Amino acid sequence: MKTKIILLTIFALGVQMLSGATEKTAARKPLVQIAILLDTSNSMDGLIEQAKGQLWKICNEFIKARQNGVAPEVQVALYEYGKSSLSQESGWIRRIQPLTTDLDKISEELFALRTNGGDEFCGWVIKQAVSELEWSPRPDVYKVIFIAGNEPFTQGPVNYVESCKAAISKGIIVNTIHCGPEAEGISTKWKDGATIADGKFLVIDQNRAVVSIEAPQDKEIARLGEELNKTYVAFGVAGKAGAERQKGQDANVAALAPASGAVVQRAVAKASANYQNSNWDLVDAAKEENFDVSKLKTEELPAEMRKLNVTEREVFIEKNATKREELQKKIQQLNADRDKYVAQHRKKTADTLDTAVISAVREQSAKRNLVFK
Repeated sequence: MKTKIILLTIFALGVQMLSGATEKTAARKPLVQIAILLDTSNSMDGLIEQAKGQLWKICNEFIKARQNGVAPEVQVALYEYGKSSLSQESGWIRRIQPLTTDLDKISEELFALRTNGGDEFCGWVIKQAVSELEWSPRPDVYKVIFIAGNEPFTQGPVNYVESCKAAISKGIIVNTIHCGPEAEGISTKWKDGATIADGKFLVIDQNRAVVSIEAPQDKEIARLGEELNKTYVAFGVAGKAGAERQKGQDANVAALAPASGAVVQRAVAKASANYQNSNWDLVDAAKEENFDVSKLKTEELPAEMRKLNVTEREVFIEKNATKREELQKKIQQLNADRDKYVAQHRKKTADTLDTAVISAVREQSAKRNLVFK
């Protein structure tokens, strides 16, 4: 009897340990965390315009990344600093969004940004981003701050040296993007800030229009991106707002200059795992481990699902999931062909926000075992 009890105890412990190991493995999905700190003083209208159009291209870079064969989750945070309409007590700094996978929300906030004169305190905004965002403690996570502006990096009561040291002590790289001449960025300590935090000193012309190479696949990719919206099934209190935000960001991107290529990049992003809306879309929500459609109240469902029984609800969701997967695969294949076309026709141009960020991302994330296809 004692032997049986001992064996059962050992078996139970083994199951518990195996379960814990499985949970730990599941929890270690590759992760990328990016905080974007934008100077929104008067002279930075061009920078904001670049950010609006190139957010999707930057995030799309991680579609090609793998860590131990698994694609990473991408979280983005957004700050603005240097605008006089913000409070002086806060250092003219505002956290617009914490680290989030809701890329539509980040895009919406970017399009809402307006510039206004003020004091640009780089050390302060870096310190704030380092201290208040929920950075992962894992050493295999690519954690990075991109701060862009044009005034001296030394401005303000918070020492940039201490802020950059605090960042890298947590494994957070700081890349500085000086909007102006390289020599000026060096003399005003933008390069020094990057050096302290193992980052790159990047120089861009914030007033340069971003020009994308037009490819034969662009029109069809854009059309399929619009078709994807029809596969989303809004539910719950966040459903209506989420669906409207999705359409709104399609419209915002479409209103940008066609030469920016932003419409295509957004469609490609929507065809990837990085575009995830489980808080308002039933198709994405159904992929979550603890999701149970039978537990949803009738009033939480869209009108076309309210008279369906549980089995019919599941079929309805699966039908939209299958359609979405088909559209995403078509976009991904077209984009692969597009990449080949662009590679053959690419010309050397001056750095803009997207090229500067992507060059840094590829080099630095390799140190976190992220491999780009």
